[in-house]
Amino acid sequence: MKSISRILMVITVLLSYTSGFAKVNLANESAQNVSQLTALFDNYFSIKDALVSSDASMAASKAASMVVSIKAVDMGKLSSEEHNAWMKVTNDLTNSAGTITKSKNVSQQRQAFALLSKSMYELAKESNQAVPVFYQHCSMFNNGKGANWLSKESAIKNPYYGNKMLTCGSVTETINNGK
Repeated sequence: MKSISRILMVITVLLSYTSGFAKVNLANESAQNVSQLTALFDNYFSIKDALVSSDASMAASKAASMVVSIKAVDMGKLSSEEHNAWMKVTNDLTNSAGTITKSKNVSQQRQAFALLSKSMYELAKESNQAVPVFYQHCSMFNNGKGANWLSKESAIKNPYYGNKMLTCGSVTETINNGK
């Protein structure tokens, strides 16, 4: 009887260990997926902040960093939803970030940022965001055609007009895919 009890105890300990290990692996896997895109989103938000300040040099520098983070994404570590979105937007992300990098003209950078924001929105909708991301809109940009952008805060800081119309815009959606 004692040997059966010991065997059952060892089995229970092993099962507990295995279950805990599986949970840790799932948590690590989820963290890896988020970390695959974290640098990309961080660079995007830095570009937005530079455009809010009308700082073309900083926008170009952050866009160059974004190009590097685009190339660093390991698609094998993305979820299937993220992977599908990534495949749709990678070229547009690279082209828009490259345009911002090459330009020293804040108006041209803002035009490219509108395209960049469209692709980032598609990616944000399918990725796990650790915190809510606010999808914001300025109806006046681009001769009244309007443009959108993503922000980490709900307060409007318009990257398309900077100090000229800093608070022009509205939140149209809150993206919170965090698990």
